[in-house]
Amino acid sequence: MGQSLICDPEELRDLFLFEKLNDEQLAWLCKDGRVERFEPGLVYREGDPGTCFYVLMEGEVRLTKMSGGEEIELVRTDHHGSYSGAWTAYMGDKVDQHYAGSFYVTKPSKFFVLDAGVFSKMMQEWFPMAVHLLEGVFFGNRNANERIGQRERLLALGSLSAGLTHELNNPAAAAVRATSALRERVAGMRHKLKMMSQGKFDSATMDALAGLQEEAAAQVAKAPTLTPMEAADREDELGDWLEAHDIRNGWDIAPTFVQAGFDIDWLEKVHGTLTGCEGAVFEGAIRWLNYTVETELLMNEIADSTTRISTLVNAAKQYSQMDRAPFQVVDIHDLLDSTLVMLGRKIGDDIQVVKEYDHALPAVPCYAAELNQVWTNLIDNAISAMSGHGTLTIRTYREGDCAAVEIGDTGPGVPLEIRTRIFEPFFTTKPVGEGTGLGLDISFRIVVNKHHGDIRVESEPGDTRFIVRLPLEGSSDAVAPENIETASPAS
Repeated sequence: MGQSLICDPEELRDLFLFEKLNDEQLAWLCKDGRVERFEPGLVYREGDPGTCFYVLMEGEVRLTKMSGGEEIELVRTDHHGSYSGAWTAYMGDKVDQHYAGSFYVTKPSKFFVLDAGVFSKMMQEWFPMAVHLLEGVFFGNRNANERIGQRERLLALGSLSAGLTHELNNPAAAAVRATSALRERVAGMRHKLKMMSQGKFDSATMDALAGLQEEAAAQVAKAPTLTPMEAADREDELGDWLEAHDIRNGWDIAPTFVQAGFDIDWLEKVHGTLTGCEGAVFEGAIRWLNYTVETELLMNEIADSTTRISTLVNAAKQYSQMDRAPFQVVDIHDLLDSTLVMLGRKIGDDIQVVKEYDHALPAVPCYAAELNQVWTNLIDNAISAMSGHGTLTIRTYREGDCAAVEIGDTGPGVPLEIRTRIFEPFFTTKPVGEGTGLGLDISFRIVVNKHHGDIRVESEPGDTRFIVRLPLEGSSDAVAPENIETASPAS
């Protein structure tokens, strides 16, 4: 409570909020309101019940808001008539009636003060039509934000679903093709085995051949990775060897043996083991071993494809946080990785993804599914900014008591003149029809309002970084971002 002073109606008339009021109304304000002088210090604190409406008559004030565990100054002004406090009191319990920021006096200042209830009564009695209009604008904008925000989320979900379907289709189709080819190879093995059983093989040779088959199957799993040039040279060598040993179409067989990591020494070993077996019998043995290698390679392909499908499904579950509590303590890198998987098709082959993760970063208490929406919005914007070509950098590190996540791109950057507006609802730099301007607004509300964190942008041509800071200590008592309204700072 400040020092009480005499209220002069004529002095109130000098304030732009009251300049159109008549003498009777100004007298009423002086009767039910009060003039107070405050020394430098705190007037009200963020989160306290909104009990008073303040109008600056002289002096200087600053309005702050908590972000990422730090108090950030939003406004500092000495403008005559600036107002703050319980300015939405006239809407009653339809909106949250707590101070949205902290209010400080920086030098001795004088205010006209109205209790919230008195201010509400004044507005409703004197300006009933204005109250209805203001309520219409306030709730209309909020409902529009919610509706368009829902549509934005549905559109994003549709895009992600299409991308995921495409990503799932590739390994699924590969598994189907490999299964069909495997069936053919197994049938070929049965046919060759029948032919070999009618050949001149004694039991010792058959035993050795079975050992070679086991060796061939085991070798596939540890085949070395060759460069295209090395593979081509080895295929030429094996093709010449097979042709020299009267194996028909040996050039068709050679690539399979090379892919499995075999060389001429191994073929010589096979030839030595099957001494005495020439012509069609030896060729049958070689083709039987080739079928063995092919079946192993195809089974590896099927295993890789099904593993890829499983990975995509797990990433989708991680991204959607299906069957998980809304508020949880998670490894932030799992959320980032699942988002990158979901956006894999959109990222494409011409954007290089660089991950600079600090794996020593502690787990973060958060609403995981909603943070995934933030990462989706930021990464999607970065992709759009680079027009499909560039480097996307995801960096994590600890900054004080917060976990910091940077989403960087090599696009043209955010011009300085619009940098302060990019988190505003409906503000977009994309062409008409390509963006609603709600992605960053939604991200801001999720990070700042729901997680009590901070989101900012640092940009220059070729290096734009959106930096999200999340407190490493949090609670699950935060309300949904769509139910939080940020009061206008001193105007």
